[in-house]
Amino acid sequence: MTTTIGRKPWMLGTAGLVAIVVLYGLWRLIFGASTVQSTNDAFVSADYTLIAPKVAGFIDEVLVQDNQPVKAGQLLARIDPQDYQTSLQATQANVATAQAQLANALAMLERQRSLIEQASATVDADLAQVEFARHELQRYEHLAGQGAGTLQNSQQAKNRSQIARAELAQHRAALEAARQQTRVLVAQTTAARASVQHAEALQARAELDLSHTRLVAPFDGVVGRRSVRLGAYVKPGDTVLAVVPLAHAYVVANFLERQLTHVSPGQRVTIKVDSFPGETLQGVVDSIAPATGVTFSAIAPDNATGNFTKVAQRIAVKVTLDQGQLSAGRLRLGMSVDASIDTTATPNEQVSVR
Repeated sequence: MTTTIGRKPWMLGTAGLVAIVVLYGLWRLIFGASTVQSTNDAFVSADYTLIAPKVAGFIDEVLVQDNQPVKAGQLLARIDPQDYQTSLQATQANVATAQAQLANALAMLERQRSLIEQASATVDADLAQVEFARHELQRYEHLAGQGAGTLQNSQQAKNRSQIARAELAQHRAALEAARQQTRVLVAQTTAARASVQHAEALQARAELDLSHTRLVAPFDGVVGRRSVRLGAYVKPGDTVLAVVPLAHAYVVANFLERQLTHVSPGQRVTIKVDSFPGETLQGVVDSIAPATGVTFSAIAPDNATGNFTKVAQRIAVKVTLDQGQLSAGRLRLGMSVDASIDTTATPNEQVSVR
């Protein structure tokens, strides 16, 4: 009886201690700041690309199937190129015509330079003829004044001098006209060169349009959302399929704002995928979104009006996966995951916040 009574204070003390520890643990769990921040509002994502044509036409070839792996540059589908090949041939003919016109303009300009040299030589000959006629006129006038020459010879010499001066004026005018014609030919040559450039630009555009009839993969990935079918008519902007780079998948985890107090890029992350129970993946915090999700919503709330109820916001955290993990190859976009960030670990790689 005495032994039983003696044990009661010890048992009561032990129970009280256990209660204190439990209450402290609950307090830490509810109010204390945890070193591991977790969320189940997370999913797998990747920077996939929607493939859309830049030209219109009928699909004459589809070379990929649903969920097929593809390589960068691989042909996925082709638009019937006949119309664009015909347009290219027409532009090539226009380029040839413009180049011929330019060659003709250059030849005419070169010929005009020769004509200018010829006219200049004629003017030089006329100058010599005028000078000779002037001296001859002076000689005959002197002889006639002394009675040694006839008046007829003097008049003939005067006539020849006038004719020489008239021919000089005519040929000078012809030389000036030839020089003016050079300016016209230079302008025509410039226009012809511009026509060649315009025709070549149209040819380049036609070549580009022809190349756009080939829809190719921009990078390695897997085909998804394939809606392109043989014989279908497509136009610019129509989405025909998607290429998903599964090898570069990452996780987008949405944490409550109060959970991000000690989160920074470079910290380690443990990831559990719902599709693979019992397996874990490892990753690292890549970056933290610049705003909450509601900030970018189509209709953002206006807290300055009406009654206000504070709601904890979530901010997206991008988590990149470590390379070489076998389970990472089975990930698919949209899979639900649980992400846990160890905020006590020293970041092993500083990544810029984007």
